[in-house]
Amino acid sequence: MVNTTSPVAWAGKPYHEIREVAEQDGSVLVVPIGALEQHGHHLPTGTDTILVEAVATRAAEYVAEADDVPVLTTPPLWLGHSPHHLPFGGTVSADFETLHDVLSQIADSALGNDFDTILFLNGHGGNRPLIAAATGRVGAEQPDTEVLGLTYFELGTYFMDEIRESDLGGMAHGGELETSMMLHLTPELVDEELMAATQWETEYEQAPSDLLGPGPLNVTLDVEEWSESGAMGDVSRVSAEKGERMLEGFVDELAALLVAISE
Repeated sequence: MVNTTSPVAWAGKPYHEIREVAEQDGSVLVVPIGALEQHGHHLPTGTDTILVEAVATRAAEYVAEADDVPVLTTPPLWLGHSPHHLPFGGTVSADFETLHDVLSQIADSALGNDFDTILFLNGHGGNRPLIAAATGRVGAEQPDTEVLGLTYFELGTYFMDEIRESDLGGMAHGGELETSMMLHLTPELVDEELMAATQWETEYEQAPSDLLGPGPLNVTLDVEEWSESGAMGDVSRVSAEKGERMLEGFVDELAALLVAISE
């Protein structure tokens, strides 16, 4: 269901109120981008979209109230680049060019309302290179607007050492981070009886290790080779309490960024 109740939700406002926000100095539009893909047996396919929308909405609500930042969030884009998850089923994926075009057209139409900045907020690891490329492309197409891109869970590098208990590799796909946050936000969607994941161990030290350890080396990811369930990481150390602390950390970091963008 599209969020229409939040005071920062684009979808809950008539057009003239959207323009009133956009035309203020320092206005920011946040576009959350997730995915619809398998996350093992214990998490729903909408996990990435659910989490990125929660982080975007809560951070925007906070700065709108506490700092008077003129900010809105669009409904999340649930379509991502997920070909590596297709063999498991339950996954819908689009190619890079299609997603580039979608983001470009979202920006082209949304920025007609006079927002000063658009922030593509990503919540799916497979979208990382897409967001980087789309930020450059849309920025070139929209020279009068600041165009930014960010993968929200990378903000965890500023605080996650105080929370995580798993070794490197434990916060991979459907692991300690995502499962804990889902237990906090939507526990009814987490099947704790089917909770299973394979610890992600990479062949090269420079290769990606988990969501917070991307590594500089690009590798081909065959999820079927790594995990029978489709999930990777450590689910033995998950908890709703930990998920709440993670969410608060992401919201705090994103809120600070939104304030800086608006100034």
